[in-house]
Amino acid sequence: MFIHCKLAILILVLSLDSQVHTGKIIGGHEAVPHSRPYMVLVKQHTTDGKPKYCGGFLLNEDFVMSAAHCQAKHIFVYIGAHRSPIENIQPIPVDQTFPHKAFNATSYKNDIMLLKLSSKAHFNKNVRPIALGDHSGLPKACIVSGWGRDNTSEFMSVVLKEVNVTLIDDIRCSMENNYCSKGETGPAEGDSGGPLVCEDEKAYGVIAGFFKTETGLKTHVYTKIPDFKEWIESTMKIV
Repeated sequence: MFIHCKLAILILVLSLDSQVHTGKIIGGHEAVPHSRPYMVLVKQHTTDGKPKYCGGFLLNEDFVMSAAHCQAKHIFVYIGAHRSPIENIQPIPVDQTFPHKAFNATSYKNDIMLLKLSSKAHFNKNVRPIALGDHSGLPKACIVSGWGRDNTSEFMSVVLKEVNVTLIDDIRCSMENNYCSKGETGPAEGDSGGPLVCEDEKAYGVIAGFFKTETGLKTHVYTKIPDFKEWIESTMKIV
């Protein structure tokens, strides 16, 4: 009976209609099942009654990191999902949210948030935290992942997808404590809050959003985690 309930939860979460404000990993492919055990699907319960979805990633058994613009009055996280096995999915309500107090919704500056879980995540082969990057240089060989729609469907993917991105040296981004990548390939709105994972399999950024240049080229924005390590550590200690 418990397994059947979890199956119903997964179907509810992933079988979304076109009215849900979600995005897509553009140009990506299915990730190897459970190869990214830190990935978290974040469900926001909004005041208008329409659920919205973001990504997130597990820092330890008590905390998930996401984007500040994914803040909502009530949030659920789904840990351990790919598509199967169903019995490993952990739906956990969020007890407290900690969006950065200096978050700027226009520039994506400080677009980072910690989510304190109401109960501890249970680690297993499909559920593991990810370490955070700790240098301020420009990482190489990065990848982003999420459950957003692909270009052929109006529904969210029932499997986790991923795509490689190349970071660029951009003055505007560095001034806002962000990393950036350019081009259509990459994350979109519904993948916000997911991790930018680079060379040493550590999380260096939080997917924040995108803006378009004067020429119409899309620039993807990632909150620069190394610049927030002190805030992250101090916030988790006071709870």
